[in-house]
Amino acid sequence: MSTDHAVPLTTRTRTAIRDVPDFPKPGILFRDITPLLADASLLREVIAEMARPFAGVGITHVIGVESRGFLFGVPIAQLLAVAFVPARKPGKLPRATVSEPFALEYGADTLSIHADAIDENATVLIVDDVLATGGTVAAVLSLVGTCGGTVAGISILIELSSLGGRAVLNGLPVHALVGY
Repeated sequence: MSTDHAVPLTTRTRTAIRDVPDFPKPGILFRDITPLLADASLLREVIAEMARPFAGVGITHVIGVESRGFLFGVPIAQLLAVAFVPARKPGKLPRATVSEPFALEYGADTLSIHADAIDENATVLIVDDVLATGGTVAAVLSLVGTCGGTVAGISILIELSSLGGRAVLNGLPVHALVGY
């Protein structure tokens, strides 16, 4: 349990993230957040810090990206007292959706949101665990735009800076708690 508040939050968070080489494919270094999730005190601080820069800026919706983005997105939406919208993989949402394909560091996928989840009055915060190449977040940006909403910012637990993800995010504010 993290109790040493004299150590900066970013250092305590980085210590709680485990490196797993060659997962899910050879050559990929996976950042395992399960030790962070197991530390209730640290997790509470991390969620508060991920929400902090976006409090009071008019956010109406938080979009969490499947699946680890849900772990942070729901409590951030609760802290900001706004709606939560899940961005899901294909076939996971029961009503009419809008979808966007995207490239991953190690493949390709598609994300969907309910077509009525966001409208022209929505001011959105996108939440995910990792910003790598930016493909996942760029897909969510496109979904929000298709629905007429506006993205106010992006809150990320881990940024893999060497993969250049910020470059595809149109200069939007990105708050990343830990960088590699």
